[in-house]
Amino acid sequence: MSAPLIIDPQAIENLRALTPGDDDAFLREIVGIFLEDTPKRIAELEQSLSGNDPLRFTRAAHSIKGSSSNLGAMALRAVSERLEHQSKQTGLTGVEPLLAELKTEFASAAAELHQILKL
Repeated sequence: MSAPLIIDPQAIENLRALTPGDDDAFLREIVGIFLEDTPKRIAELEQSLSGNDPLRFTRAAHSIKGSSSNLGAMALRAVSERLEHQSKQTGLTGVEPLLAELKTEFASAAAELHQILKL
């Protein structure tokens, strides 16, 4: 099985197709929200981990999964989905390595999105 794409180009094209001729204004707006919101959700993951709040942790992981899926950040989506499932099934024990992986994947996705939009 190959590694998931960092950013699926088809997802970007699908977003561009929603507002053709806007010079990527809509895409830039969506990416901007993602780049602003995801660090907040990552902080929420860390806070809920330190506060041993699996429900809050699961919700934050689910939120990242959804937003990354919308933008085609497939590797980030895959890690957040694993975090969501693990926190639902076994609680927060041992999630630290996946949380570290999620941070790495977010950094990769953010860098690729900057490259795509030449931000």
